[in-house]
Order: sequence, then C-alpha cells, then structure tokens
Amino acid sequence: MYYLFFVLLLIALLGCILFHCRRKKIICKVCGMDCCTKCTLLDELVYPFGYRFHCDCGFFSSTVDAPQKQAGYTWLYDYMAPRFQMVFDALPVYFDYRGRTWLIEFWKGQYGINTGAEIGVYHADTIIPEEDYKKTLFSCAEKEEMLDCSFQLCNPDCECIRNAERHWWLTAFLVGCFSKPSDLSMECCIRFPNREMLSAFVAGLEQAGCQEHSISVNGLSVCFVFCENAAEKFNLITRFWRRFSQWKNKLFCKLYLWVTRPFTCPEDRILYLYFYLPAAFRRLLRLRRFHRRCHRKHYKGR
Repeated sequence: MYYLFFVLLLIALLGCILFHCRRKKIICKVCGMDCCTKCTLLDELVYPFGYRFHCDCGFFSSTVDAPQKQAGYTWLYDYMAPRFQMVFDALPVYFDYRGRTWLIEFWKGQYGINTGAEIGVYHADTIIPEEDYKKTLFSCAEKEEMLDCSFQLCNPDCECIRNAERHWWLTAFLVGCFSKPSDLSMECCIRFPNREMLSAFVAGLEQAGCQEHSISVNGLSVCFVFCENAAEKFNLITRFWRRFSQWKNKLFCKLYLWVTRPFTCPEDRILYLYFYLPAAFRRLLRLRRFHRRCHRKHYKGR
C-alpha cells in the first residue's frame, strides 16, 4: 500500500517538474521572438480560419476571402449562436434595391472569450416577402458589391476598438475581454455607391427601430449608433442559453487571463496559448465551425 502511494507521488512530482519546465521553455520561446516574427506567425496561424491579427491594435478581424463566405447568412445562425457561446445583440436591416432584397446586419457582444462586433452585407437573388426573411439563405456580397464600412465599439470603461475596410463582413474581436452586449456601444458608418441604395437602407434602418434623429447622412455615407435593438425579443429557451453561455464565457475569459498571466500583450498571450494549449487556441476561432454546422442544418431542413 505504501509502495503504491510512493509511486503515485513520484509520478505526480515528475509530472509537475516536466510541466514547469515545458512552461518555462514556452515563455522563453515567446520572449525570444521579435514583434515582426510574432505578427507573421499569428497571421499564418489564423488565416486558414478566415482571420488576420492586427498587432498594432491587438484584435482579430475577418479576411475578404474568409471561408465563412461560402455559408452565406440565414436567421438560423443568430438563433443558434447562444448555444455556441456567442451572445450578441443583432440589428438586421432589410431593404429592396434593384430587384433584390438586401440585408445589412450589425452585431455586438461576446464571442466566447472575445468581445467583438460585426457588419455583414448580404442579398437574395430576388425580392423576398417580409414573412420569408427568416427562411431565406442570403448570399454574401461579391467583390463589386462590397461596401465601405467602419465601426467603433466601446465598453463602459471607454475602451474602444475600431475597424474600417471595404468588405462584405467587417469584424473585430478582442481576445480576453468580457462584456455584456447591452453595455457595448457601436458607432457604425457605411458608404453607398448611389443615393438610391442609401435611401433604401435608411428606410430599412428606420423600420428596424432606429430613430430618424439618430441617423446621420453625409453625402453617400450613413452613420448611426447601435446601443440596443428594442425590437429584438428572446424566448425562454434563448434567454436560458444566453445566460448560461455568458456564465461560461466569463469563466473561460478569467481562465484565459490566468493561464496566460506571464504576459500582458495580446499577441504574446495568444502565442503562448498556441504553444501551451493548441486545442484552446483553436477554440478562439470557432466561428468557422459554427457557420458550417448551421449551414448543413439549414440545407437538411429544406
């Protein structure tokens, strides 16, 4: 009996020593990299997931050729999101323009251990009746249809992230930051190719619940602040999943900060996580898997 206890204690001790040595080795490896090497490596790691890392600002954003583009957009994605620990406020803006129904949607909230925001530009092939909006699979805007988008996302502590680009899916995800969607303020701006499309969007924005006095039009650009969507209501099941997922998000966010505590810079923390816990690193970029699973479910139900 004592012999078995001694063997188990020895194994545990050796495990702790190896664990400590491996941790120290990874810390030295990350510290030994220059800034350019870190940024290049991070871009190589996240590009297959459809993202790039902004070393100067410390956040992830989506690429124009992201594989998520193949999945398009349908209301099912938003409905299923809380089950995948994505808890956000959404503002979908539908409008008809030149024989097609367009959808420009805005999101802000918590994506796992990331606080983030999104602007998505989509359209159907024809005019869609309002009652069929939630049943329709919208296609992503093609290169010639993309719009100049920008947003600034701020939390109550006045910490902000900004992104601007001509895109079909403009995003920014700040790793290791926890927020309640209702506490986030998102200032959005979109530039349209002509006055006809701008007017159709503004009409859709007002129909979505945005007050006319809060919409600013300057030339072909429209700006407004997305704080909350009063028209968005959640059923009992969705409210449960949102609260449960937020509880897990907050827990995992604290765990991430604790595990990566040898570092303070975002790129150092992320690289340390990649070398130390590769499975946890992949979990940071799980949006690709989420879209694919919902995309398959959508087609099975048709």
